Amino acid sequence: MSEHANPTSREWNSSVYHRLSAPQVTWGKKVLARLWLRGDELVLDAGCGTGRLTGELLEALPGGRVVGVDLSQNMLSSAREHLAQSGGRVSLVACDLSHLPFANAFDGIVSTAAFHWVLDHDRLFGNLYRALAPGGWLEAQCGGGPNIARLRQRANALAASRQFAAYFEGFREPWLFEDAESSAETLRRAGFIDVETSVEPALTILDNAEHYREFVPNIILRRHLENIPSAAERAQFMARLTEQAAEDDPPFSLDYWRLNLRGRKVSD
Repeated sequence: MSEHANPTSREWNSSVYHRLSAPQVTWGKKVLARLWLRGDELVLDAGCGTGRLTGELLEALPGGRVVGVDLSQNMLSSAREHLAQSGGRVSLVACDLSHLPFANAFDGIVSTAAFHWVLDHDRLFGNLYRALAPGGWLEAQCGGGPNIARLRQRANALAASRQFAAYFEGFREPWLFEDAESSAETLRRAGFIDVETSVEPALTILDNAEHYREFVPNIILRRHLENIPSAAERAQFMARLTEQAAEDDPPFSLDYWRLNLRGRKVSD
C-alpha cells in the first residue's frame, strides 16, 4: 500500500499524537543536543510532525530560520498552532520527503522519528543531499535495527489469523528499519561524506493497559488498523495485543531501537 494509493494513510490524529509523543520528543531533544550551531542557520526539519521539536530547534537558532515539512496536513495544522508565536521564523510546507522541492538551500537538516516511514532510502537520502547547500550537514534519528520487533511479530501474526487475514491481503509493513551498516552505505551512495551511524536501544514502558491501547494505534500501528473496516474489530485487534503486552516483563513495554545518522555534503 503506497501513500498515494490510499490518501488516508498520510493523515494522523495530530492532537492525539501531540499529546502522546513524549518518547519521540525525548529522543529528538537528544538529537538536537548533538548540534553545533552558530545560531543564524537555515535548517530543514524533515518530518516536523506537530512542531514540538521544531520549536526547540528555533530556540537554538535565535538568528536563524526553520522550514518544517510533513506529508500530513493534520500534523502541519497542529504545528502552525503550536508555533504561532515563532515570529515568522518558521515556514511549514506540505510535501513528501521523497519529492522535496529544494536544491542547495539549507545549512543543515534535522529529522527525528520520520525516515523509517519512507521505504526508498536511496531516493530519500538523494533528496536530502540535493536540498543541502555545499558543506551542509545532516543530523537525524529514526527507527532502526530490531525496532519494535516483538510488537511487529504479534501484529503480523494477528493480521494473518482467520479473523483478520482477509483485511490484510497484499499488505506490507509501512516501515523500513535499516541497521547501522546498511544505512551508512545508503548515505554514501547519496554522496554524503563524514558519515556516522549507530543503533541504540530505547526501551519505552507505557503506564498501563489504557495507555497502551491509545499509544500503539495512534503512534505505531495506524496503517495496520486502517485495513480493518469496523471499529469493533479494530478494538478487538488492539485488545489482543494489549493482553499479550500485559504479560511482558516489564508489562506494556515497547522494544524501541533508534538509528542515529550523521553526514555532510561536500563543499564546493
